[in-house]
Amino acid sequence: MTAMMLPAQLRKWIATGSGIGIEISGPHGSESLHITAVRVRPNGSRSLARLDIVDFPHQPAGVWGADYAQFTRQASLRHVAATVILPRQDVIVRQLHLPGVSNTDLAAAVQFQLDGLHPYPDDEVVASWSRLGDTPAVLVAIARRAAVERYATLFAEAGIKTGCFTCSAATIYSALRLFQPAPPTEILAASSGPESGDPIEFYGESPARPLFSASFDAAADSARAAVLACAELRIDPPILPRALDEVLRAAPALPYAAALASACPRLSLTLNLLPAEDRQASSRALWIPSAALGAIVLMLAVALAAFPTYESRKYIRSLEVEIARLQPLAKRAAALDHDAEIARRRTSQLDDFRRRAKSDMDVLAEMTRILPPPTWLNLLEINRSQVYIGGDTDQAAPLLKTIDASPLFESSEFVMPPIRTQTGETFRIRTNREAGR
Repeated sequence: MTAMMLPAQLRKWIATGSGIGIEISGPHGSESLHITAVRVRPNGSRSLARLDIVDFPHQPAGVWGADYAQFTRQASLRHVAATVILPRQDVIVRQLHLPGVSNTDLAAAVQFQLDGLHPYPDDEVVASWSRLGDTPAVLVAIARRAAVERYATLFAEAGIKTGCFTCSAATIYSALRLFQPAPPTEILAASSGPESGDPIEFYGESPARPLFSASFDAAADSARAAVLACAELRIDPPILPRALDEVLRAAPALPYAAALASACPRLSLTLNLLPAEDRQASSRALWIPSAALGAIVLMLAVALAAFPTYESRKYIRSLEVEIARLQPLAKRAAALDHDAEIARRRTSQLDDFRRRAKSDMDVLAEMTRILPPPTWLNLLEINRSQVYIGGDTDQAAPLLKTIDASPLFESSEFVMPPIRTQTGETFRIRTNREAGR
C-alpha cells in the first residue's frame, strides 16, 4: 500500500514538513516564476512567503538566483528542494485505464502504450506516471526532453535546488487529499494563468473520470470550454467551474499545491519528469529514516537488555554439553594427527638415509674408478658436501685434474703439500661434491 492509499486520518497525522513550490507560467521564452513556501503540520498548512520572478530566462541567472536564495533564507528553507510545475503547453497529460494490472506490472503496461500517447520520437521525450489511488486509472505525463533539460539547466545555473518536475494535475490531485478524504464525486475547477493571456486550465474529477486536465486558449469561449469539460467528465447537467484558488483555499493555487507536494512527497503522486541524476533531496528530510532507524535500534537494545537471561544460560549449557561430548573425539583426532606427523618425519628420515647411502656408495665407486693403481688410499672421509682422501701414488699433482673431471666432484685441492717418499708421493686431497650428488 502506498502513502496515497492510506486512510485520510492517517495521512493527516503523518503530514508534516516544509516545502517550496514553483510554477512556471507565461509564453515560451519569457516565462515567469511564481514561488510559494509552506509549512505543513497535521492541523493544516501555513503559507510562509511568496516570490514572483518575471521573465527569468532573460535575466542573469545569478540575479534571480540571489533573489531566490534570499527568499529561502527568510523562510528558513535553504535546505528544501523545490517542486516545479512545468508550463501546461510543455506537458502532455494522458490518462490510461488499466484494470487488473498490478503495481509490479504497471511500468511494462504503460511503456507498451506510451508510443501512442505523444507525437514525438521516443528518444526525445521524458515520461512519468502514477496510479490514481486504488483505481485502475493511471496518470501519465510526457514532456520533451529538450524542454526539461532547458529548465533544469536554468535552475542549476541559478543555484536552485529542485527535486521534482511535475504537472499541475498531479499536484492538484494530491493537494485535495492531503488533509481530507477524496473530494465530492463531481468537481470542476478552472485556473487562469497569473500572466495576462495565459491559457485557462480546467481540472475535474467525476465517477466516470478519476481525473481530467485540459488547457484552453484564453481567447476561447470559457462557457463552451466548461461544457466540453463536463462532457469529458460525464457530468450531466453541466456545472459551472469554480476557481481553483477557491477549491484549494489558497492563492495562487498552483505554486501552493506544488509546495504541499514538496513538503510531503510521500503523500503525493510520484510523478516526476526530472531525470534521476538531476534530482536533489531536502537535506533535513534525509535524517528522518536515520532517526527512525536509530529509534528502532535503541528500542531493540532496551528490549534485549530487559529480556530474561534464561534462554542465553540454557543455550550456554547446551553448548557446554556438546563440547564435553565432542572433546574426546577432538583429543583423539589431535593424537592421530600427532602420530601421523611423527610417522611422516620418520619416513622422510628413512628416505633421506636411503638416498644418502646410495649417493655415498656412488662416491666410493667413482673414486675406485678414477684412481687406478698404483694409487691406493689409506683415508676416505665422506660427508654431505665434501670428500677427503689420502694415500700414496707415484705422482700426486695430476690427481686434482683427474678428480675434477668426474661429474661428481669439483674444486679439488690439496689439504697439505704432497710428501715425497721412496715409493712415490703421499697426498691429502679435499674435493667438493657437486650439488645434488
